Amino acid sequence: MNEIVKVGNHDVVEIQWKGQKVITTAQLAEVYETDTNNVQNNFNRNQDRFEEKKHYFLLKGEELREFKREVTDSDFVKPNVNQLYLWTHRGANRHCKILDTERAWEQFENLEEAYFNPQSSFNMNDLDPDTQLMNLLVRNISMQELEQKRQKEEQQRQAEKLEQLDDRIDAIKEVVSLRPNAWRKNTGALINKMALKAGGYENIKLIREESYRILEERMHVALNIRLTNKKKTLALNNVTKSKLDKLNLLDVIADDPKLIEGYISVIKDMAIKHGITDVKAGEKL
Repeated sequence: MNEIVKVGNHDVVEIQWKGQKVITTAQLAEVYETDTNNVQNNFNRNQDRFEEKKHYFLLKGEELREFKREVTDSDFVKPNVNQLYLWTHRGANRHCKILDTERAWEQFENLEEAYFNPQSSFNMNDLDPDTQLMNLLVRNISMQELEQKRQKEEQQRQAEKLEQLDDRIDAIKEVVSLRPNAWRKNTGALINKMALKAGGYENIKLIREESYRILEERMHVALNIRLTNKKKTLALNNVTKSKLDKLNLLDVIADDPKLIEGYISVIKDMAIKHGITDVKAGEKL
């Protein structure tokens, strides 16, 4: 009958496979105080960080049948299971790093001491003082190295996140640094990008109308009234009807430097809100 090992507050059935101790996904989840789906999902998302026969064994077919025969006195392998993951010492360690919870690290230490590398049954007090001291030093060094390695990996993950954040901030700065040169062309380009982001060019009209509405609220102006007045003034100056019909709200904005500045600010804010950060140098306003 398989031996039962006490790991923290959990009873773990000892399993041997290919000459080494292993642990099932269900056992690992119980020890780390999570659920099997979480363990399996972590493996699926980080499969490139695991190496078969080094971090785990995947039993199928005849190997699985052989394993079931060896553990017939244990009920932790269901008869209808058609594949089974067995995690090695390194695999359990890798799962601990991925979970990265205080409880998982505490339980991995218990798992390592009680299951994978149990200490001899002799009393440490029976050893001479020098040997006891050496054993304590080695143990402390090992724990320090493990903690340093964990901290280094965490620092690397944080550095990668910061690098990604820096890239995004740099891209946003491209939008923020819009300048009032060729503003009509470049605000139009950003509106097109926002429309695509929203699902397609059919959204251009809605986004442009939204930009005018925001501008009117910010600047306390009525663009349509200004457009009507502009057309009346030009009509009195004998401007042809075809030219009058082509006038739009952008022409009204173009008449007032403050409105141009306000409109650029509106488009900038809308672009950032829509997640438009890939602005090329030629698109700066």
